[in-house]
Amino acid sequence: MEVFRSLRRRTCDERALVLMAVGIESDVTFAGRGFILWVKEADAPRAAAHLRQYELENRPAPPAPPPSRVYPHAWVGCLGYVLCLMSVAYAISAALVRLDAFETGDLDAAAVRAGQLWRAWTALTLHVDGAHLAANLGAGVWFGYLAGRQMGVGTAWLLTVTGAALANLFEAFTGPADHRAVGASTAVFTALGLMAAYSWRERFQLTQRWARRWGPLVAGVILLGWTGSGGGGEDGQAPTENVDIVGHVAGFAVGLLLGATAALPWFRRMLDRIPQWLSGAAAIASIVIAWAGALRS
Repeated sequence: MEVFRSLRRRTCDERALVLMAVGIESDVTFAGRGFILWVKEADAPRAAAHLRQYELENRPAPPAPPPSRVYPHAWVGCLGYVLCLMSVAYAISAALVRLDAFETGDLDAAAVRAGQLWRAWTALTLHVDGAHLAANLGAGVWFGYLAGRQMGVGTAWLLTVTGAALANLFEAFTGPADHRAVGASTAVFTALGLMAAYSWRERFQLTQRWARRWGPLVAGVILLGWTGSGGGGEDGQAPTENVDIVGHVAGFAVGLLLGATAALPWFRRMLDRIPQWLSGAAAIASIVIAWAGALRS
C-alpha cells in the first residue's frame, strides 16, 4: 500500500529509514512522475502514524519576526523624570513652596472625591523620604527608558503619566475615604504594564509559539508580583504594611490597557502623527497644571 509520494527519491528514502527504525519494511519505486513509498497493507496504519509524527517533528521553524522599531533619545525622558521628581523634592525641602505641600498634593481620597482631581497627578511627585525617592527614581528610569525605546520617548511618558493619574483616580474613588498615598511607584508600574502589553500586542499576529507571544505579559505579571508587593513602607513604617499594592496593581492594569491600545495599527499611526516632543511637553504640562491648581487651593 502507498503511504508517501514525492518527486524526489531522497525524501522517500528518508521516510523509509524512519520506518526501518521502528521495524516496518518498505520499498521505494519510480512511478513515471515521481517516487512512491510502499509498505505491506497490514503495516499501513502504523506506518502512516509514524510518518505523520515525523512530519510534525521536522516542520520548519517559523521565520524570525522582523525587528521591532527602536526610537531614539529615550534618555531624554528619563532625564525629565529625574528632574521633575528632584525639583519637587528640592522645592519642598528648601521651602520654595508652601510647607503644607503634602497636605495639598497627596492622594487624599476624600479630597479627590470632593473635586480636587489634581491630587492624582501631584501625588506622583511626592515622596516621604530619600529611600522612597531613590527607589522610584531607579525603577522609573529603567522602565521609562525601555518604554521610550519601544514607543517613543514622548508617547511613553505621556501614557505613563496619564495612566498613573487615572489609576490614582480609580483608587481614590473606589477605596476607603480615609486612604492617602504618595509616590511615583504607580507610574513605575504603569510603565511596566505599557511595555508588557505593547510587546504582547506586537507579537500577537506573528507565527510564533504561544509561549513567545504571551511571554511579555507573563514577565510583566512576574515583575509586578516580585517588585510591587514588598519593599519599604511608604510612610516610614514596616515593609509590606503600607505598600500601596492597590495602586501598583491599578497602575499596571491601566498600563496594560493603554499599551495594548497603543500597539493597534490604527492607533499607532495616529500617535506617529504627533511629534514626540509635543507628547513629552504635554506630560510635563499635566504635572505643572496640577501643581498650579494645588498651590492655588
